Amino acid sequence: QINFVACQLFALLAAFWFRIYLGPSHASSAVRHAFATLFGIYFAVFCFGWYSIHLFILVMMNYGIMNMASIPNIHRYSFVVAMGYLTLCHISRIYIFHYGILTTDFSGPLMIITQKITTLACQLHDGIGRQAEELTAEQNRLAVKSRPSLLEYLSYLLNFMSIIAGPCSNYKDYIAFIEGRHVHMKLLEVNWKQKGYDRLPDPSPTGAVMYKLCITLVSLILFLTLTKNFPMAYIIDNEFLDKTPFLSRLGYLYVVTQAAKPKYYFAWTLADAVNNAAGYGFSGVDERGTFRWDLLSNLNIWNIETATSFKMYIENWNIQTAAWLKRICYDRAPWYPTALTFILSALWHGIYPGYYFTFLTGILITLAARAIRNNFRHYFLSSVPLKIAYDVVTWVVTQLAVCYTVAPFVMLAVEPTIKFYKSMYFHMHILCILVLLLLPIRPQAHSIKKAQNQSMLNSAKRK
Repeated sequence: QINFVACQLFALLAAFWFRIYLGPSHASSAVRHAFATLFGIYFAVFCFGWYSIHLFILVMMNYGIMNMASIPNIHRYSFVVAMGYLTLCHISRIYIFHYGILTTDFSGPLMIITQKITTLACQLHDGIGRQAEELTAEQNRLAVKSRPSLLEYLSYLLNFMSIIAGPCSNYKDYIAFIEGRHVHMKLLEVNWKQKGYDRLPDPSPTGAVMYKLCITLVSLILFLTLTKNFPMAYIIDNEFLDKTPFLSRLGYLYVVTQAAKPKYYFAWTLADAVNNAAGYGFSGVDERGTFRWDLLSNLNIWNIETATSFKMYIENWNIQTAAWLKRICYDRAPWYPTALTFILSALWHGIYPGYYFTFLTGILITLAARAIRNNFRHYFLSSVPLKIAYDVVTWVVTQLAVCYTVAPFVMLAVEPTIKFYKSMYFHMHILCILVLLLLPIRPQAHSIKKAQNQSMLNSAKRK
């Protein structure tokens, strides 16, 4: 943990230096790639010692696949090798390191590299191996038209800005950043002459970095004060279960879940600030004319804490991982996209049983929440009081459903998870199953859209 914080703070300083002294106007793309890669390798070795060799092995194996595999299969081979190697490392943490030793826990960076490897492989497959009419608008925009060089590949996977804590970014966005086109491309989407500008503005990330560092500091303080005082393990303490009524236990479950969040807020917001400090992460201009630096943001705290649906919560928590799951699994799954996406998410996180309890429960809750929303929400849109009442009720249910779902994720093992769900009388599981049995299920937009795309493709082929 100390190594992690030290590396990220040093990366923050290096990112400012990188933007000022090795900006696109001061250094070539090759120099920027080389600096980002070498510093990334140094951070990995500093944090994980000899265990960092696993990162380099996986990177080089997949570089070989990317250059030797046929384009129609490149995404499949890359996915199998990357996820297979990651899973073997997850297994070693349990059976060799007994549920993980922090000083040797190299799985975090390996998880980010796995995301990047599979992202690039799929986007390369889209750019070279598929026709434009087969792709969605997003797939078309992100498609990679040629294989990257070794330096570009290493820089994308191992750069110092994301090697420790991510986030995963798209290859084309990263290359545009290194080549100095990143901000310019986003600015061209706005008509600046209409706004009274003679030339394109030069947005600075300093304000965004300072704001995110403030969030990081608050998160660190909350982590040091709340997390240790409200341990998740207490909700399955025998004395607590015997003396505490069910509703009070639900309330305490919400409290301990809130107390577990600050460490994620800290790590992800600091990682976002590091990328912004280097000049990476500009996402454009909002409707108020404010420059946004949230292209790589991994969370939206306000939307998380005010979420009125399970879907809204998931979309604002670990945003880049959710985007990765959507792009490489949900959008490409031939059937049951929701279930397959949750299963892949569990496998990517590791092989702790608690992860699978969490994500399998998440499948049930997602499907049930979708059925309730589709069947009842429209009745509450006719007046403001009804809509407010609906939002309040769905906020309470969503927050409690999230707490119920993620508790095993923190507990990890089977015994405490079963004990926890017994103490909760499996109420969410039972309610979700009843909802799915009793309410009509409408076709998913994903399935309808996929059928429409296939119909259009068949029509084009006949012509």
